[in-house]
Order: sequence, then structure tokens, then C-alpha cells
Amino acid sequence: MKVGIIGASGYGGLELIRLLHGHPEVEKIDLFTSSEEGTIFSDKYAHLMNIYNEPLHKINLDHLASLDVVFTSTPSGVSSKLLPSLVGKGPKLIDLSGDFRLPEDEYRQWYQKDPAPADALNQSVYGLTEWNREQIKNASIIANPGCYPTAVLLSLLPAIKHSLIDAAGLIIDAKSGVSGAGNKPNQMAHFSEANENLSIYKVNKHQHIPEIEQGFGLFAEKQRPITFSTHLIPMTRGILAASYAPLAEGVTEQQLIDCYQDVYQNEEFVRFNTTASKFSTNQVYGSNYCDLQLHVDPRTNRVTFVSVIDNLVKGAAGQAIQNMNVQFDLDESTGLNVIPLFV
Repeated sequence: MKVGIIGASGYGGLELIRLLHGHPEVEKIDLFTSSEEGTIFSDKYAHLMNIYNEPLHKINLDHLASLDVVFTSTPSGVSSKLLPSLVGKGPKLIDLSGDFRLPEDEYRQWYQKDPAPADALNQSVYGLTEWNREQIKNASIIANPGCYPTAVLLSLLPAIKHSLIDAAGLIIDAKSGVSGAGNKPNQMAHFSEANENLSIYKVNKHQHIPEIEQGFGLFAEKQRPITFSTHLIPMTRGILAASYAPLAEGVTEQQLIDCYQDVYQNEEFVRFNTTASKFSTNQVYGSNYCDLQLHVDPRTNRVTFVSVIDNLVKGAAGQAIQNMNVQFDLDESTGLNVIPLFV
């Protein structure tokens, strides 16, 4: 396969390069830029020295149309203008931004940008792989999920779909490393501001709120408003999402465990664990795994769901490649079967 990456110099793009470089079906990777045409990529990122010494390409629709797959790992508002011109022209289109995840009005409200054209939005498919493979297979555009929604939806969908919790009382608390803010300079991710600090941000205003609510509606047919808080942790990678909800009447912890084991028993990249005494982001660091736990508190009749992912892999590039594998009828683990970096 010949692959193109638009936005290769961002953290998500760099992870696409790292993982696709070891993908046995990928023969060539072309990197595209809107502002640094001709720049030798390994001059910009020394870790790619003698691995990717080619110059960055100018964005050209004919060049892009000649490829098998095009990934867009760009800021919001870019792919919505670029990808519609490539629909039906040949390549599979996988967008890692938020441009194709929401309906027009919600995108405009939460992202404060103009949405993609309606005909392109109508051809896009939400790429939560474990829950939407059949739709992903023939999608014109895959809207790769956001990092927080990936962690939250994988951890809560079984319980919501099977009415094991009272979703009206659901509270979701999530924490992310600073790479989730991207590599453009900003005050919140500045070392002096982030180091030895814990910040809550976008309180009740995070753009992933409607995406999570939409996911509940898509896959559990139960869409309702949620309380969702996000925090910045002074570490590079990782998301830990802890969600709290009352148990539905008569539901036991064993019923929850049986449900999750049944739903995810054949999923290679979702690991449901009931026994690990230590549960942390470094157990998935650098990998495409999402690890899950749940704990029922009999005193309060509430259940705590915990999920951990690497925000740049399962939350971005890894899931995008997993979706590519689905589209090309490859084993989903192709190019992704790597052991996490524990330390």
C-alpha cells in the first residue's frame, strides 16, 4: 500500500510514521505539508535520521488521489476543506481531527468553526473499531474517534447498552498527559505551567462531550447529557478515565463482569482485567491497548469504571491504522502488535 500523511509533523502524525514504518503491507509513506515543502523530514526530527530522509511534499490533490490511503492528522478545520475533494477519487480517507465526527450544528457549536460539507459528512463513519467494524469496512471517510471518547466509550458502552447502570447519574472524570494538547506552543502545556501541577480545563465545555453522548446513542441507543471533566497531568502520554454511576436495580458486580468478559472476549486490543491491584497508564504506554477495570462499592451501590489508553496510539494513530486494516481486510493487529513500554 502507498500511504499519505497530511500533518505528519504533529504528535499524531509522528506516531503514524512510527507504526506504519513497521507495517508489512505499507511499501511507501509520503508526507505532506502546507508550509514546509522540500524540508527534509529527518532534519526536522532527528530520531528519523536514515529512516525518513525524504523531503516533505506540497499538498497536491492528484498526488493524494494516486495513493491507497490518506491520513489527515491536522488541526480542526483543515480536513473538512481538503478531504471532500478526494471522496470517490481512489484513496481510503481516515481523519484524525474532529472534523467529521459531529453533525453540522454541533460541530459549529463545540468547535467554533465551519463544518465540512453535508454530503461529505453524510458519507463519513465513526471509527470506534470494536463497535463499528461493519460500517468502517466500506466507509468513504472514517472519522477517527477522539482520545477521551475512545477511553470513555470502550469502558462504558457495555454497561449502558445492557442497562446495567443508571446513566442519569453518570459522572466521568478523565486525566491526560500534555501530548494531548499537540505540539504547538500554548501556555497550559508550557513546562513551567504544567510541571508539578494539576489543571482542570474546559469545564462543561470540552468538544468531546457531544462526541461521547453521540457514541452512546450510536452503539447503545441511549443518548443523554453527561457530566464530563478533563484534567492535565504533568506527564507526556496517557489517559486515565474514571467513571462513576449508580447500579441499575438488582444488578450485581458479577453480572457486570460477565457482560464485559462476553463483549470483549475476542477483542485483541481491549483487555478487561478484574484482578490487577495496580492499574495505571504505563501498562499501555506506546501501545494500541485499552485496559479496563470495574469495581462495585456495596456501601453506595455505585460502580467505578476505569480505562487507560495511550492517547497518541489507541487514542489516535493506532486506532486509525486498526481502521485501515479493517478497510483492507487485514488482521487488525497488523503493524500494531507491539508490547507496551512499561518504563
